[in-house]
Amino acid sequence: MDAKTYNAELAELRVLRDGIRKAQAALEKLETDRARKITALAGYEKAKAERIAPAAGLSLADIVAIAPILAPDRLTTAAQPNPAPVPPSPEPATPPAVAVPAPEPGGDTALPSGTEHAQPPSQAGTVAPAMTRPAPESAAEPELPAAPSEPAPAAAASPAAQETQRTLPGIPEGPDGDRWFTHTANLASTHPNFTQQARSTVFLDTHTGVLVHRDQMFRIGLPTASAAEILNTVFHVLPGGVERIYITAGAPWHRQADQHPFLKDTVAAWLNAPTPGWRTDTGRGKDRMAGHFVHPRNPVGRYQREHGEQHVEIRSAGEWFDTDGAEPAVIRDAFVLLWKTLRRHWPDAVLMGSPSQTGRDLWTRTIPTKGQYADGYPVLSEELRGLFHATAGQGRTELITPPRIPAQLPALVEYDRTFAYAKHTWKSGVGTPRRVTAATFASWSQKEQTKALFACGHWHVRVTVPADWTHIGILPAPAPGDRAWNYPATPGTTFTTWAGGPEIHTALSNPHTPWKIEILDGILFDDGKPLDDWSKKLKEAWSSLTAQADLNGDPDQRTAAHLAARAVRALLLYGIGAFAQRPRTVTGTTPRTMERDVPPDAEIIGFDDQTITWQRPTGFTRDPNAHPEWAAHIWSSARAALLSQRHRDENTYAGALHASPGTIVAFRTDAVYLTQPQTWPHHGQPGDYLNKGHLPGPIPAPATEDELLTLRDRGRAAHHATPTSEGA
Repeated sequence: MDAKTYNAELAELRVLRDGIRKAQAALEKLETDRARKITALAGYEKAKAERIAPAAGLSLADIVAIAPILAPDRLTTAAQPNPAPVPPSPEPATPPAVAVPAPEPGGDTALPSGTEHAQPPSQAGTVAPAMTRPAPESAAEPELPAAPSEPAPAAAASPAAQETQRTLPGIPEGPDGDRWFTHTANLASTHPNFTQQARSTVFLDTHTGVLVHRDQMFRIGLPTASAAEILNTVFHVLPGGVERIYITAGAPWHRQADQHPFLKDTVAAWLNAPTPGWRTDTGRGKDRMAGHFVHPRNPVGRYQREHGEQHVEIRSAGEWFDTDGAEPAVIRDAFVLLWKTLRRHWPDAVLMGSPSQTGRDLWTRTIPTKGQYADGYPVLSEELRGLFHATAGQGRTELITPPRIPAQLPALVEYDRTFAYAKHTWKSGVGTPRRVTAATFASWSQKEQTKALFACGHWHVRVTVPADWTHIGILPAPAPGDRAWNYPATPGTTFTTWAGGPEIHTALSNPHTPWKIEILDGILFDDGKPLDDWSKKLKEAWSSLTAQADLNGDPDQRTAAHLAARAVRALLLYGIGAFAQRPRTVTGTTPRTMERDVPPDAEIIGFDDQTITWQRPTGFTRDPNAHPEWAAHIWSSARAALLSQRHRDENTYAGALHASPGTIVAFRTDAVYLTQPQTWPHHGQPGDYLNKGHLPGPIPAPATEDELLTLRDRGRAAHHATPTSEGA
């Protein structure tokens, strides 16, 4: 083979690669559609896996993995004519050294064969004490579930389903694990000794061409709305230049969505299209925010003049709030109002590009300069940060389908927790974490055990659902997929997971039957208040802006105040998310003519005739503000409050566990959807349940998230159309 033939063969290989990429994208879309269809079919009360499997071209095990509700008792015999009996996974005997006299929750019986996950023999646990609490006097007697009395077997009962469970990491035994319990050297969150610099900002509706800069308004033409056209047109109108362009409407990065299989591919193509006179920004000074950020709905394009020092970002205002059709001038007023309100609490407040950046910057300005933490809050070891990343989920997202709920719902009622995360920032873990092994936990008195479970901790536990359980799941279990979780509720199911103290406490003290929780390992912190001052200031700003939105007589100013209040919510919500510090993924581009320069560990995520777009993981950075332990505790507290939350003034409780079994339809982060209205208190305070939607039935139970969202929107419209409705 000569050089000419070699180059020709390489060219043909590239064509094949591009064809495979497109075919894979098309196949992934078809497989996703198939999974959705299977999930929808599973909602039919007479659906059977053995009928769906041949229609889908999948095995029974594959069908059950997609829709665990279809797992029949006869799955093994259907798949194997002469199956060998599957022995139960034996629970390891608890050695005398870790035996405790704490009573196990009532109602627990020996588990039936096949209902528990296999556990390594070394994982001996210590049963946590039940924390029973009396139900409030006003609590109604629990009703029987509306669903059939025979619960569907959980995924844990199926060997095929067990194989799909994600295995969570643990802490190594002995000194290797003990070494994790330290801080990263010379890395701590400290009070900044500088003031952020404000950036000249404009607001642009690429659909109408309305451009707002300070108190000036322009109308520009954007036939293609490409990045190059936006940059050149804005700089023609404003020769002095700007540093940030917020897109308020028009979503120009989606204009060619019909030419790509996924929105992310569309966005990547838009960001990386040729921009004559400009190039991708590589950063300046200590600013590490360089390069484009590919996000399907709120991307960030960062550009720099080819021959000059001009830097500019193109961002989506949707990072801060749903613009809801507001004019660019109103959105600018919202940002100005937000800045003025924050300045009352932070004299040096500056709005940065995103709410996560701004929220965390404002937090650093509340770090004490005197006292115990004057030297800052140290950052955990990379090993513990990685463990929190892998084992601490965020919001609960779950759709419950028939037969666990009726096929025809009498209604769909939505309750959303107002400014939910602000309710749970009053306490966070500080200091050097301590390891609590099963043996250590067993050596404590019941009072000490209870105190530890009330504190800020993260626990490796083996969980057993009570044999007489009829309600929803309480604790998250690892599910197939990256960072995916489900919530087992089938009686007798046993699984191993990690969970925060608030959820553990809820499982042990729920108003029905205490769950059996065995402590395998744990991470325990001292209680502190590193976020309390920051959160209080944001809550005061939110209350002030909410009052303005309610009382202002000018419709545009009411809208601006409402959007500014939503932006404060985003500052806290995304600021907390920023503490979690996910491992970074770098996105980059390489010309097609230089494809051998693509990093060897990179994944190609898009390409066109000129450019290859790729991404690669870079792991954890030395971020001085990385505190995943704080985010994990807040998320655990919020998930627990979705299930049970006490209102001291009324001496009552709210949350899904205080509704009748069989009436819970879905959870979406801060919201719960039910088939019956509730009398939960709402005083407009953070954490209160607000009735946001009520759609009368009968309604077919939603089988997919899209169906749920459609019903949600109809319910909100119906609710707000009723003048006397709560929260209208």
